[in-house]
Amino acid sequence: MNDCTENKMANKILIVDDAKTIRQQVNFTLTKGGFEVIEAEDGVDGIEKLKANKDVKVIISDINMPNMGGIEMVTAINTSNDLPHPPILMLTTEGAAEIVAEAKKAGASGWITKPFKPEVLIEAVKRLVG
Repeated sequence: MNDCTENKMANKILIVDDAKTIRQQVNFTLTKGGFEVIEAEDGVDGIEKLKANKDVKVIISDINMPNMGGIEMVTAINTSNDLPHPPILMLTTEGAAEIVAEAKKAGASGWITKPFKPEVLIEAVKRLVG
């Protein structure tokens, strides 16, 4: 394995979405792009996975989920002293300006609307990883 691949594999991405098919699509896209992927099915699960994986580099989250939605999760993560604060990319069907503004105010780093183009998602994650 070359250095580039090893470095990318160290980049752990957390996907938080209640739709299993979306998690599978994002997982497939990012794994193909050389990233390690962890899945969570809502904000509560996402926070638990983040606690267990403090080396997560980027979180990709839906907005509308049961138990705890994406914006609530972003707020909980960014106001916690016990959790890491990786960049959070919102991946959602929501495109309303006020929802985008609310997510940014909560601390979201970026926004991609579904359905997503795989190359756009990979490029956004690469930018956020640095």
